[in-house]
Order: sequence, then C-alpha cells, then structure tokens
Amino acid sequence: MAIEVNGKTIETTESGFLVELNDWNEDVARAIAEAEGIELTDKHWDLINYLRDEYLNNNQNQPMERALLKDVGKIWGSKPTSKDVYKLFPLAPTKQGTKIAGLPEVHRKGGY
Repeated sequence: MAIEVNGKTIETTESGFLVELNDWNEDVARAIAEAEGIELTDKHWDLINYLRDEYLNNNQNQPMERALLKDVGKIWGSKPTSKDVYKLFPLAPTKQGTKIAGLPEVHRKGGY
C-alpha cells in the first residue's frame, strides 16, 4: 500500500504504518490522520511528539497506556484519563497514535 503526500509516494504496510521511519514528517502525519478521520490539534501533536521521542530517543520504547498517561500529564500539567486520550485517538492512543507518528506497529496485546 502507499499514500501520496506532496507529490511523493510513501510506502505503507497493509495496516497503514510507514515502511520507512525516515519518510515521516508533519505533512505525512496529517495525511495519515486524515485517512483515520482525525483532525490534529495541539493535544494530538503533544502525544505524537511524545511517542516519537520515546521511540527515537529511548531505545525504541513504545509505551503502554499507563506510562503514556503519566508522562503526558507532565506535559499537560494534569494527568489525563484514558477517556481523554481515546477522544483524541479512538482506536487506541498507543496504536493509532503510533501510526500517525510514523512509528512501527505495536504488536503487543492489552495496553494497561
């Protein structure tokens, strides 16, 4: 599969995750989000940037939901609930958010 972004073809897996991590940029994120039916807000970007930072700068860590809530709470000034982050990424912040962040697909079960 592939998506078109700014005249460039970006290869994706069958489930829509980027094949090449280096193909990601904010325009690619917006295109993936649009395909997912999500309009990105500042809070979305906070989560996307957090997920990318954890993966790229913390030994390819893909945090589970509990860690995400705790860490994002530090960014937002108060800990969000699961409901708060699922409003942003209805198909799971650690999975759908990871897709939009251009990171590899998470294959673990559960999330808490």
